[in-house]
Amino acid sequence: MTGQKGRHALDRYFGFSAAGSTLRTEVLAGVTTYLTMAYIIFVNPTILSGTGMDFGAVFVATCLAAAISSAIMGIYANYPVALAPGMGLNAYFAFVVVPQFGGDWRTALGCVFLSGILFFALSLSPLREWLINTLPRSLKSAIAAGIGFFLALIGLENAGIVVADKATLVTLGAFSTPALLASAGFIVLAGLAARKVPGAIILTVLGITAIAVGFGLQAFTGIAAAPPSLAPTFMQMNLAGAIEAGFVTIVLVFLLVDLLDTAGTLVSVAARAKMVDADGKLPRLRKAMVADSAASMIGAALGTSTTTAYIESAAGVDAGGRTGLTAVVVALLFLASLFLAPLASAVPIYATAPALVFIACLMARGLADIDWDDLTEAVPAVVTAIAIPLTFSIASGIGLGFLTYVGVKVLAGKHRDVGGAVVVIAAAFALRLAFT
Repeated sequence: MTGQKGRHALDRYFGFSAAGSTLRTEVLAGVTTYLTMAYIIFVNPTILSGTGMDFGAVFVATCLAAAISSAIMGIYANYPVALAPGMGLNAYFAFVVVPQFGGDWRTALGCVFLSGILFFALSLSPLREWLINTLPRSLKSAIAAGIGFFLALIGLENAGIVVADKATLVTLGAFSTPALLASAGFIVLAGLAARKVPGAIILTVLGITAIAVGFGLQAFTGIAAAPPSLAPTFMQMNLAGAIEAGFVTIVLVFLLVDLLDTAGTLVSVAARAKMVDADGKLPRLRKAMVADSAASMIGAALGTSTTTAYIESAAGVDAGGRTGLTAVVVALLFLASLFLAPLASAVPIYATAPALVFIACLMARGLADIDWDDLTEAVPAVVTAIAIPLTFSIASGIGLGFLTYVGVKVLAGKHRDVGGAVVVIAAAFALRLAFT
């Protein structure tokens, strides 16, 4: 009887019956979403600890950021969308921003927190829709693809498949055991994903780790234990340092990529869940954007890079998830993951390489949305996509792409196609080039 009352209370709040779902379906959908994105608890600490951040603290921050943010999205916005530290932005944080600040990851966290504040303000204002709508689709797609290529380069480097070369900048590395394991893992991962196996990424990461441990290539200290201390990263963001360091371009990149990621994810997931109304609008969109912007601030306070909505949530929707209860289930599973720190610390960096390259392949799909017959759209998009990995900077790639877009459009007599947001971003990057 008590169980039925609890079920009815959940149904009244989330409305899963009205949405054509059931409690069991919502729970299974949450488990499915978690399995598709749980790789982040292994990948994110590996990437961020390279900046000098404490691995255990980042692991806890990753789990808590994902849990708290997903719960807010589910309870406040009632969306079946889970959140966690974003891939691409964590690499930008670790490999570009922190080195730019001389290794000061606290200042980099300050930039993430400030971007969250700006995102929160935008989410409550009409500027949000203006910014999203005025950015050309070609550049949106190119940014996603470029970040994917950036991740692929990092993954290949982590595996030792690609190495630096004075003559050619990069070249093929020696195929050592880690490189072979990563290569085989990528093939297996792609095959599992093609078969739509839930949790293909995390299964691959754990599989490579198991082989490495079995052959004595990696130390193993266990699977579960009490969570490590969060103290080394908790509330360590340096806001004053971020402002003094001339944070504008960095914060703009964190904000822009998070905004585009969130908007794209919400639209995609909501469409698959048949949540879009007759006018093509998303219900409770402002609440969803507020939840995502709060996630960035929460993540920075805990000690991780930008936390954002995950497109992997679509897997849960495909499994039947229709309400925020799905996201709440994901949140609970991330809380349970706090006890897996020993397992996370046993994952070698090359075990995460297949995940990075595979995610890059998925992100590159956006190139299909570019109008290749219109050179004023295609050329800037290509410049953006290839400049991000080749400059090893999301900010530089976006800036060069937007400058190209404005220049090509104006010279082609299509200046009216250039939106205000593009002009603002291009001008900001031009000023950055002029003064640095």
